[in-house]
Amino acid sequence: MLETLDKLQPSDFPRIRRKTPKTLQVNLGYRCNQQCLHCHVAASPQRTEMMSAETIELVIENLRRLPFETLDLTGGAPELNPHFRYLVEQARQLGIAVIDRCNLTILLEPDQEGLAGFLAANDVEIVASLPCYLEENVNRQRGKGVFADSIDALRQLNALGYGMSGGRRRLNLVYNPQGASLPPPQAALEDDYRRILADQYGIRFDRLLALANLPIQRFGSTLLSHGQFDDYVSLLKQAHHDANLADVMCRSLVSVDWQGYLYDCDFNQMLGLQLQSAADDRPHLRDLAGLALHDNPITVADHCYGCTAGQGSSCGGALQDKA
Repeated sequence: MLETLDKLQPSDFPRIRRKTPKTLQVNLGYRCNQQCLHCHVAASPQRTEMMSAETIELVIENLRRLPFETLDLTGGAPELNPHFRYLVEQARQLGIAVIDRCNLTILLEPDQEGLAGFLAANDVEIVASLPCYLEENVNRQRGKGVFADSIDALRQLNALGYGMSGGRRRLNLVYNPQGASLPPPQAALEDDYRRILADQYGIRFDRLLALANLPIQRFGSTLLSHGQFDDYVSLLKQAHHDANLADVMCRSLVSVDWQGYLYDCDFNQMLGLQLQSAADDRPHLRDLAGLALHDNPITVADHCYGCTAGQGSSCGGALQDKA
């Protein structure tokens, strides 16, 4: 796989600083039951990296000691970590909201019986990947049969009370462009998703999150191999809006890799761009309680333009209704 970091630095991205962190985003490992073309983690069934029980305990200890409001679980498929359910239960007992970034098809895996019911019983918010409402497009990006399995999984979640407007079991869908382009306006696209999924499949959901693909890992490598990398980065830069800087996710989030090391965001984690800290050259979960992160500078490079282009893009979807 072609690396992209040397093409993203040095950067003229605006210098930004942290607010007080509210979300602890934890990557539980890179193993996944899918291997998607756009994956910025380069996850696959062949990956073996997985967060250990000892590091999971450090996550729980930091949730107990620090004023985090949300635990955001990602991967790979985070549910494949053998300690996933234990971590969710411990966080919920502490009153922490939990988000599961779910690829949907994991709910149908033979060794994941009862997973959907477990998520529902713990009122886990599900952020589910569904990069299009058209079967052909989803299967092209994510693999043969993925769309049909995703619809089956969504029906299962709806039957458990997910996706009901105003309900406590939230189900958000995630859209990613198929190629080197920006997402269309989120609100209009959400209307299309809602109408087509309801009319054709009887599916309900709460929100659609439109995310830009960032030029790193598998997607970045694909851009390089097709000679599109520089043009895509230029597209992101030309579409930059300063208004999006106020709400980019890195300002209120701490990202943790499967070994417990700390980063400003999941994308920096994949590039090896560590969280800046005067206390340690490579800060770890065991150091987190002693770090003064408010107003800390955030490590930036040209991939950051992916979060400020157009409507903006973050783990919570578009940052602006219009841009």
